[in-house]
Amino acid sequence: MPHGRISGRIFVLMNRIIIVGGGVIGMLTARELALAGIQVALFDRAETGRESSWAGGGIVSPLFPWRYLDSVTRLASWSQDCYPALCDELRTSTEVDPEFTRCGLLLIAPDEAATATEWGTQHRRRLEIVDSTQFRQLEPRAASVPENALWMPTVGQVRNPRMVRALRLSLQQPGIEIHTGETVEKLLIENDRCRGVLTAEGRYEADSVVICAGAWSSDLLSNLGSPPEIHPIRGQMLLFRTPPGTISRMVLEGSRYVIPRRDGRVLFGSTIEDVGFDKSTTAAAREELHSIATARFPVLNDHPVEGHWAGLRPSSPAGVPYIGPHPEIARLFVNAGHFRNGIVLGPASARLAADLLLDRTPIVDPTPYGWTAARG
Repeated sequence: MPHGRISGRIFVLMNRIIIVGGGVIGMLTARELALAGIQVALFDRAETGRESSWAGGGIVSPLFPWRYLDSVTRLASWSQDCYPALCDELRTSTEVDPEFTRCGLLLIAPDEAATATEWGTQHRRRLEIVDSTQFRQLEPRAASVPENALWMPTVGQVRNPRMVRALRLSLQQPGIEIHTGETVEKLLIENDRCRGVLTAEGRYEADSVVICAGAWSSDLLSNLGSPPEIHPIRGQMLLFRTPPGTISRMVLEGSRYVIPRRDGRVLFGSTIEDVGFDKSTTAAAREELHSIATARFPVLNDHPVEGHWAGLRPSSPAGVPYIGPHPEIARLFVNAGHFRNGIVLGPASARLAADLLLDRTPIVDPTPYGWTAARG
């Protein structure tokens, strides 16, 4: 319950931090702050972890990582190094296994081998060039085999629905309040300082507010100076019900990837559609994804599609998230705009946001993620 309650439905949450948004980014940020001894109130307009955090593929790497700015790589590398321990902690404390699995990632980009290997050397990320024979050994079910491909053997994945469930359970501890089904309607700005949030339930006051609302972040911030350039991009996915071992490796070609889960199911995605906040699925996308998936992996023709869904990614210029304080409004922070990389950038983004909120030495230079920093 709130720290105190005043007549007129004013909830006083002083010495606490309010987080708006209960996806992976919001929950990881809440977890970081709670581990530092801070009391947290987290608000989500629906249920925690039910938007893009649930809908994504769970690859713990940016897709074609050498194509991103170094600012993205720095966050990704920090997160990748801590993911095994994070998932072990979540599994132990919640008895829900996020299923972190190092199955490796094969990337088909024949003209980018030199750029990719140079990137791998620079950032100390393991990346190898494999020939057609090695490719076939790694993933024998692929229909066609390139003359050469790139292989990142240490790249892992998590199963998104299990990851967000484990995070939600990990927040059920003293000092963390979770308000689901409660939409933040307005930020309370007084004398160039953020004092809290307003919902239909009342006014919640706190020391600081962090916007982690994914694609919806800009709605709350659009009336303030220097709003972040975040908008939704729809992605549709298919899930095939297949037995274990049907496909062994994650494989990325173009903007489409295949991800084998531990229980054998195979995820294939995804589309990139600029359609606003329309989260509906379409027959055209289902047909397109199914056609590409079965052409690349004919074995999938023998297995039914078990699921078809869509999520709204929070896009940002060059895919660089916004992490840090508002340049003009005190005690208002943001941690949003991770586009396709919310899972892999999440732990580092949460740690960096907590560092900035608590005036700790940041894990990386925060300058590239600032509200007004140049992107791209």
